[in-house]
Amino acid sequence: MKNINSLIVAGAGTAGLISALIIKTRLPNINIKILQSKKIGIIGVGEGSTEHWREFMNFCGIDFKELIKKTDATIKLGVMFKGWLNKDYYHNVTSFETFGQYLANYGYHIFYENEQLKTTEPTYKNNIILKTCLENNYSPSNQYHFNTFKLNEYLKDLCIKKNIEIIDCEINDITINSNGEIDNIITNCGNYNSDFYIDSTGFKRLLITKLGAKWKSYKNFLKMKEAIAFPTEDTDNYNVYTTAQAMNYGWMFRIPTYGRWGNGYIFDNDYINAEQAKKEIEVFLGKEINIAKNIKFDPGSLDNVWIKNCVAVGLSANFVEPLEATSIGTSINQIFLLTHYLSNYNEFSISDYNFKVNEIMENIRDFIFLHYMVKKNNSDFWKDLKQQKIPDTLNILLDKWDYRLPIAEDFMKTKFILFTERNFASVLMGINLLNKKNIKQEYENQNFDHKLYIKEQIENYEKKYIVEKSITHKEYLQIIRNEISFN
Repeated sequence: MKNINSLIVAGAGTAGLISALIIKTRLPNINIKILQSKKIGIIGVGEGSTEHWREFMNFCGIDFKELIKKTDATIKLGVMFKGWLNKDYYHNVTSFETFGQYLANYGYHIFYENEQLKTTEPTYKNNIILKTCLENNYSPSNQYHFNTFKLNEYLKDLCIKKNIEIIDCEINDITINSNGEIDNIITNCGNYNSDFYIDSTGFKRLLITKLGAKWKSYKNFLKMKEAIAFPTEDTDNYNVYTTAQAMNYGWMFRIPTYGRWGNGYIFDNDYINAEQAKKEIEVFLGKEINIAKNIKFDPGSLDNVWIKNCVAVGLSANFVEPLEATSIGTSINQIFLLTHYLSNYNEFSISDYNFKVNEIMENIRDFIFLHYMVKKNNSDFWKDLKQQKIPDTLNILLDKWDYRLPIAEDFMKTKFILFTERNFASVLMGINLLNKKNIKQEYENQNFDHKLYIKEQIENYEKKYIVEKSITHKEYLQIIRNEISFN
């Protein structure tokens, strides 16, 4: 069994900083250093989080008001999908009560043939925030949009407050000892060694590849391979959701941050290049744009994220694509999982951890693949997607869901996966992939009192947004930032 007293995080992007903060909070006696190179910029394409961000904030004692002020954050309640079908749909995880894992609210809406948007209708309409959030001092959401660069600086400040040393240097090489472990990191300002290492060096994977890690591509399932990112001007109000707009050869995200919008076109470069993508966006938006970043990637993950005394996190470990903002959430859950092993670990610990992270990644891969199972066929890209092989793990689940709604039991391999029965049910209903006849029968067979209770829950939920006073999303942010007063 091995115990660690010192740890080095290589890389100071979002994943590296989150890793240091979670580990230091859970295991405060570990001496942690972060090696960063100011010459290396952060990717900064995706600027949204999943609901796992709230657990990270609570665990590390991060105040949501301070976060909003310091990172130009806005509220995110879900993802609105436009143009993927003939009607918009919305991925939002609601907290309606289940009965023996049965998602009665989805059964209710399907039985009465309500539109998918009806399942969470009040949360996205008019882009408003309830005044009770201000009166009772709680955040409207578990998710946020960020200015990535300001988020990076904020997380660095939090690390410094927790006595985590940040060293500016460039990694030149690493040395391996006789046990096959990392012995030293050689930099332009000296050598650094510790008991354990976190590789968050992004797509370069400077540490973990030296230990023999191999990339496991998902390109047989997921076709996105390139992205361009660009900012657009501020607006009078902000959406309370990320917009995922279907394009001819992929999709475009639109994310509001305070003072500007972050945007990107994620596309399959088998069909178009970055310049063609730019032109398509300009036609769609009716204005010229300036590309801030152009990134090429291979969707997939490492075969083993933990080898010897090193764990890869963030882009070093895995990257699928920006859809559903999985990158930050994966880093959070991966490090929370790691903290359960770090006090004492052996070869079985490493094997068990790698198995569970692989389950996390397969869950993400399957969830992202599901979004593309739409009938859209306005280009060769969308037509060719119909020939994509469905992952076996997803196919097994789809066979089950042909007869019933998803249940928690379908996702019991590890509790650290990002997407569970509510997420899948929301998208399945949104893209019309559920067998409505069977789902209606399932609902009809439920206990009468349960059906009555869920009906009352849904009606009260809708009334809440009509009766209670609200303000616009931007006004809410201005109040939090103390730019206007709260009356």
